[in-house]
Amino acid sequence: MLLAWIGALVIGITLGLLGSGGSILTVPVLTYLVGQETKVAIAGSLMIVGIISVFSAIPYARQKLVKWRTVVLFGVPGMIGASAGAWAAHFVSDAIQMLIFAALMLIAAFLMFRPVKLDDANQEHAERAMYKIALDGFIVGAVTGLVGVGGGFLIIPALVLLGGLSMRLAVGTSLVIIAVKSFAGFVSYLPVLHALNLNIDWTVIWIFSAIGVVGGWLGHQISSKVNQEQLKKGFAVFLVLMGAFILYKNVPGLL
Repeated sequence: MLLAWIGALVIGITLGLLGSGGSILTVPVLTYLVGQETKVAIAGSLMIVGIISVFSAIPYARQKLVKWRTVVLFGVPGMIGASAGAWAAHFVSDAIQMLIFAALMLIAAFLMFRPVKLDDANQEHAERAMYKIALDGFIVGAVTGLVGVGGGFLIIPALVLLGGLSMRLAVGTSLVIIAVKSFAGFVSYLPVLHALNLNIDWTVIWIFSAIGVVGGWLGHQISSKVNQEQLKKGFAVFLVLMGAFILYKNVPGLL
């Protein structure tokens, strides 16, 4: 179990350093290190990611780096999408869910290899039409509910390049959005577990959340002392390797 606690710390540190990415590690850690069933791990991941995101968002909110209008426009449809994704999990096998998860890891790796340009990160853009922002939120929310990722690696580029926010505003706003739709996805996932006679392990959730919050604080403290671009590229390589491992474990189950 020691490796699992280390994994929880890494999840928090990564969130603190990058503002995204750490949550995509939660399901693999719960599945392969803790030994949970895939759907139990996805539900637990949603709660853990939600709790860590709330604590991570507080400093941004205090500095007025959360755009609440965008939280509503992106987050409310995201909550609806998360509920829809959790409902769809009734009809999707564990192997398919993990394959979708692996695909998301590869997408995240691609986005981290090609980060937002500095010009995009430091200036405001013309805001996208409200219905398009809402549609983006619904789609990302559906992915969150289906496979249990916070989706920060998808939300931040969407808010900067499509939503018209500066990078710092996007990170703070993203954390609030991740929290609300993760909680919505968790609540909607409970009937899925009930139908399969599966139970949430609350002890693991609280321990992971506590360690993750500490890790997030540590990551924030050391973020100014490391090369962010090199860190992102290194993490992207790790995501590619992890995605390949998940494909290796789950593709044979489909044949």
